[in-house]
Amino acid sequence: MKKIQWKGGALLAPIPPAMVTCGTEEEKNVLTIAWTGIINTIPPKTYISVRPSRHSYRLIKENGEFVINLTTSSMIRAADFCGVRSGKDLDKFEACGLETEPGFTVKAPVLSQSPVSLECRVTQIIPLGSHDMFLADITAVDVDPQYLDENGKLCLSRSHLAAFAHGEYFELGKKIGSFGFSVRKKRKKNPHLRKKK
Repeated sequence: MKKIQWKGGALLAPIPPAMVTCGTEEEKNVLTIAWTGIINTIPPKTYISVRPSRHSYRLIKENGEFVINLTTSSMIRAADFCGVRSGKDLDKFEACGLETEPGFTVKAPVLSQSPVSLECRVTQIIPLGSHDMFLADITAVDVDPQYLDENGKLCLSRSHLAAFAHGEYFELGKKIGSFGFSVRKKRKKNPHLRKKK
């Protein structure tokens, strides 16, 4: 069947409903951002796109720092709330029962409930139209140790990460592959190894 055509629009899915913390301990806020991603590996770089009318915009611009906190299914109600309510009107941390802890490299707070938090320092602000893009260096990654296995490997599948797709939230499901699995060679069994009885 031939696809139908719509005009250009922001319809890329799934995307992360990331909770971005900003400001300082004296004046902090949290907002939910879907326009985010990784743009470089070495050095590690990311971005968030924020409407200049958002309360957090000023905090990020003034302080030049923010933290991207990954969201789990148990955090999704708070994530939705923080995406539609303004920090101008209320303390969203208190309203949602969110706890914070200090960052290692930035003054912006880190969400304690998040399995992984990326501490970021702004390097450039690019006006795009409805949003301004904050390009940033990832200066530290904070990981909840409950998601590490006995070898120290991060097992994000244990955290029940959330995703956002066309106005709806989803919990990530079963693993269907790993990076490079389509070209990975299968190991041959050593015929000289005896089976244990």
